[in-house]
Amino acid sequence: MKVRRTGLPAVALIVALLLPACRPRLRPIIDGVQTGIASWYGAEFHGRRTSNGEVYNMHDLTAAHRTLLFGTVVEITNLQNGRSVTVRINDRGPFVGNRIIDLSYAAARMLDMVGPGVIPVRLEVVQQVASAQAPQHFGVQVGAFILKDNAQGLAAKLLPDFPDVAIFLFQTESQTYYRVRIPAASAEEARRLAERLSRKGYDVVLIEN
Repeated sequence: MKVRRTGLPAVALIVALLLPACRPRLRPIIDGVQTGIASWYGAEFHGRRTSNGEVYNMHDLTAAHRTLLFGTVVEITNLQNGRSVTVRINDRGPFVGNRIIDLSYAAARMLDMVGPGVIPVRLEVVQQVASAQAPQHFGVQVGAFILKDNAQGLAAKLLPDFPDVAIFLFQTESQTYYRVRIPAASAEEARRLAERLSRKGYDVVLIEN
């Protein structure tokens, strides 16, 4: 059985390609406010898992942000026309240029930005969550990717047989990784998952902490 063991956090992922690209400096969040460029994502990701494990629905008012805790509610204002929308953070990204937030299709429509694709916005935090999600103590990691699309593709492939599959963000000083994991309630359940996946040909990492 092709199984490796690791603790949390997993710091020994094997990613052998690509030097990190230089990114423009983003404006920080100061007193709950951030300005920058917003983009949106829609049908291509509809029905796939977001970074917090939810199923992305492009008709919900949600968004992806690099650092805000999942569940944080923010108001986004289109600086070109003054329109605003309130969204909940349930995903990570965008990791392109100096974009600060990636909005759902529904939110993009309300801001009248579907056509332009990207717009300057003002982000204001209106409701924070108390703490981050509880750590994952047991489970199996099936893959780790630099490209979010690759992680989402693997998660979609696993979803019919493993409905709890989710994508977790892991960020170092120089690179962001998307880790495809299946949580387990116990170490024994994690080992059973690892055996099932190994029989299907996956090289997995067993998480026990």
